[in-house]
Amino acid sequence: MSGEKNKIKVYESPVFKKAFKKLTENEKDAVDNEIDIIIENPDIGTQKKGDLSYLWVHKFELKNQHVLLGYSWKDTELELYLLNFGSHENFYQEAKNRRKADLNIIR
Repeated sequence: MSGEKNKIKVYESPVFKKAFKKLTENEKDAVDNEIDIIIENPDIGTQKKGDLSYLWVHKFELKNQHVLLGYSWKDTELELYLLNFGSHENFYQEAKNRRKADLNIIR
């Protein structure tokens, strides 16, 4: 995992760690590459609105399947928080259910 690049600190939520752990080595490398892309340009994702306004989502393909990587970042402190990773199915509903826990991680 990209621990620190360009002095940006990267933190992983337990939900992200669990999903990442289930991937094959090749899939982990692909996700790491996408994380590096986010580190280079955190605005690449789409910022959600309403209850999920803290959440940015970067969409990409992994094994011919669309997956979403949910993250948050603090530009002033150069911190990136990897919050969730998975397929589109139930992604946003689960994010809403974890909103409080995610906000605790970010703050």
